[in-house]
Amino acid sequence: MRLSGRSWLLAAGIIVLLGYGVLGYLLFGFDLVDAVYLTVSTLTTEGFATPVALSDAAKIFTVSLSLFGVSVFVVVLGVLATGLVDGQLVARSRRRSMQRRITGLRGHHIVCSYGRVGRAVAREFEADGVPFVVIEVKPELEPELRRDGVLFLLGNSSSEDLLRAAGIEHARGLVCAVDSDAENVYITLVARSLNPTIAIVARASEDAAADRLYRAGVERVVSPYATTGRRMALIALRPEVVDFFDLARSGAAALRMEELMVPANSGLVGQTVQELSGSATALLIRRAGGELLPNPAGETILEPGDVVVMFGESDTRRSPG
Repeated sequence: MRLSGRSWLLAAGIIVLLGYGVLGYLLFGFDLVDAVYLTVSTLTTEGFATPVALSDAAKIFTVSLSLFGVSVFVVVLGVLATGLVDGQLVARSRRRSMQRRITGLRGHHIVCSYGRVGRAVAREFEADGVPFVVIEVKPELEPELRRDGVLFLLGNSSSEDLLRAAGIEHARGLVCAVDSDAENVYITLVARSLNPTIAIVARASEDAAADRLYRAGVERVVSPYATTGRRMALIALRPEVVDFFDLARSGAAALRMEELMVPANSGLVGQTVQELSGSATALLIRRAGGELLPNPAGETILEPGDVVVMFGESDTRRSPG
């Protein structure tokens, strides 16, 4: 039986007990006020504050009412204790299950904060099928996190223990979406000390904070206000270009824009762009030294550290392994 059902049953039991007492004293000749007074005094174990003449039968009835009252009180305590323990056990079981799933992640991303920016990041990751973990400091957002079906941990994102619990040693990237620039700087410093190779992206509310974030170890800094302004200007000036990039990002009709890095130990080193991209279109190559090759020819030889940006069906390109 669910706890809510038990609660209704207990409430009904208390009402029946009160009715039993009032009706019993009425049958012994007391008026309604005295019957209510005697019932409440008996059930609360307060005792009778004024002398009340009771017959032997009324005294026996009073004893039975007291015993019933104590029994109901014990049952109430038991139900409350059971509900408390059950709630703690369920919450503990959920936390263990969540932690097991997080521990098994590899190459995932960690999103710090589930505010407006963090939720937008989470939706993009979900659309791309990218595994991620959210760290949120506000416990009141837990119902929303559970409703959205995301993996999450509650606590401060700058905590070393919490970042380790989120699997930062095995994470591919970290998104600092906290609305405090100082907090994002501190999270970056802690995260970089735990995983020197992790890719970190952070939001900055002010332009002055961007330099501090870069010095702390952030690789990309995004200002939501500046980004929104640039996007609005692009929509006004080049709407078709914006639509193209939205299509490439969303992956509609199996078409998407992807970037692929060629590691030094990859079998793709020495191969051509055509062999990598297949029927997809290579839009850009960024060499390890920073040189950009827009619209590279299919015969272009791939070098270690190249990052190739392609557009097309993702299942037509080769794996970098």
